[in-house]
Formats: sequence, structure tokens, C-alpha cells
Amino acid sequence: KEAHPEKFNSIGGPGSSVPFSTLFTGVLLLNLFYWTTNQQIIQRTFGASSLKEGQKGVLIAGIFKVLAPLILVLPGIIAFHLFAGDDIRSDDSYGLLVNAVLPRWLSGFFAAVMVGAILSSFNSALNSTATLFSLGVYSHFVRHDDVSDAKVIQNGKIVGAVAAVFAMVVAPLLAGQDGIFQYLQKMNALYFIPIFSVVVSGLAFRRVPSIAANIALVASTLILVMGYFIEPFKSMAGKLHEFHFIGLVFAVSVLFQYVMSIIAGRETPWKLEGKPDVDMTPWKFARPLGAGIVIFVMVVYISLADFSVLRSNPGAGEPDSPAPAETTPAE
Repeated sequence: KEAHPEKFNSIGGPGSSVPFSTLFTGVLLLNLFYWTTNQQIIQRTFGASSLKEGQKGVLIAGIFKVLAPLILVLPGIIAFHLFAGDDIRSDDSYGLLVNAVLPRWLSGFFAAVMVGAILSSFNSALNSTATLFSLGVYSHFVRHDDVSDAKVIQNGKIVGAVAAVFAMVVAPLLAGQDGIFQYLQKMNALYFIPIFSVVVSGLAFRRVPSIAANIALVASTLILVMGYFIEPFKSMAGKLHEFHFIGLVFAVSVLFQYVMSIIAGRETPWKLEGKPDVDMTPWKFARPLGAGIVIFVMVVYISLADFSVLRSNPGAGEPDSPAPAETTPAE
């Protein structure tokens, strides 16, 4: 911390790739979608035997997530300190750090741990893709009358295999990106934000008609695509930070659905109904533990914050010196 105090500042700086203000717009929305509506995450919660057990699992995951800065950010800062002057590629920094820090006899064990962690996330993505297609598309739109469980499972396996091959083919194309975190979040927003706007509107405004949700899905996706790739919309969106832009698209989409719920709302409000065979008794420690995690994160964040950087302007348009390792959590 004495050698590179700026790297420990949780606020970042005016030239950061993820400015402090975006934590309250696009970054917040992307993370809310990921942790509350992403099939890859919530399928584990849906597998719980009761609401109580589901809450326990989610909160335990939250406790482990608090450790992410130690697992992701701190190694990047250490690698920056050790290798910043060696002119190495950022992709090589983590491997060099492991080789420099771990004893040789632990290298194989660490490699196995890393491969296991990567495959776990990869398998989760494949399973969620297969589930969404099998139950959300195939069962309802393809051969709906005579579909069997065996046929649904078989098609899910095929979709999973195709998705795996597609991922392996596309992965090398990401090698030229300056920051993999920001690029992936930008691409994820193309479907994160439209879907999340519909989910939030459906929960908040119970009379939103289906046509409004469909229009919001298509329109917000098209707006994001135009703002990313098509001139002059790209230049107009570029005046805002990318994360602010997706926050604005989300707000407009929700506002549109709210107006439609007033102008042409459903006759009867939508009502969420739970299944009677699932125990919906909440865990008595869920709220205290959840509040404790939030307070702990805020205390850590504030204790590491140097708000003076927000008043300075060291080349506001220029990014901070690139660290040889990605130091921003990917989720």
C-alpha cells in the first residue's frame, strides 16, 4: 500500500475504466440482473428444498463474494508491483505471479484448482443455456403437442454441445481487448438490460401489458446496438460513459412500460403465486445477515476511499496506467 497507494483507493479516479459514478447506474444494474435473474445463478436457488434453505445458500454465497477483492484485486495489485517495469502482457501476469510466489510442488495443485473453478462456471453456463432452451423454447414452440421428457433432455444436450463449441471458437477473439471485464459487461448489457427492465417493470407495475414488455425488449436492444456500433448514434452515446448509457436505456424502458400500464394496462393486475408444495417460511436470520453483509461491504469500501481524487482532474479523458492484471471483479 505504501508503494502504490492509488491502487488501494476504492473510488478510483477520473480516468478509471469504471468511474465511481457508474457504480450507481450501469454497473449496479448489470450486477442486479446477474445476481437476481440470471438463470446461471438462480437455478441453484430454485433447486433448494424450501425458501429457508434457498436464503441460506444465497447468503453464504454473498459471504464468499465479499472475499473477491482478496482473490481477484489483490493479486492484480501485487503483480503490478512486481512486473510493472518488465513490459509483459497483462494476460501473462497471473501465471508469472503464481510461478513467483507459490512453491513448485504446489503449482500442479493450484492449476487443478483453477481448472476446476473455470469448468464449474463453464458448466453452469452450459446447463442454464440448455435449460432455458429446453423448457422455455423447445417445450413451448417446437413440437409442443407430443414432446416427451426424454426428447427435451436430448435437445438440451445438443444445445449444450453447440454452445460449448461456439464458446471455444469465439473465446480467442477476445484476446485483443484492453480490458476483458468492461468489454464483456458491455456485450452482456445487450440482453441484460432489456430483460431486467421487463422484470423490474413487471414486479413494480402489475398492470403492464405484454405488448409493452415485448416492445421494450426489442426497442431497448436496438437502441443499445445502435449506441454501440452505428453512427451517428455511437457518437451521441459516446458523450456518456458506456455504463451511464445503459443506465439511461434501462430508465427509459422502465418509464415506457410504466406509461403503458396507465394508458393500456391489464384489466387485472398480475399476481405472483408460489407453489403449495414448497415451504415458503423465511429463515429468521436472513434479514440480519443480509444487512450485516451490506454494512460490512460499505465499511470496507469507505475505509479504502480517497474522495479527493474526484476533485482532481489528471487528464480526465486518459485512463489510469494499465495494470498487468485485470483488477476489477468480473461480476
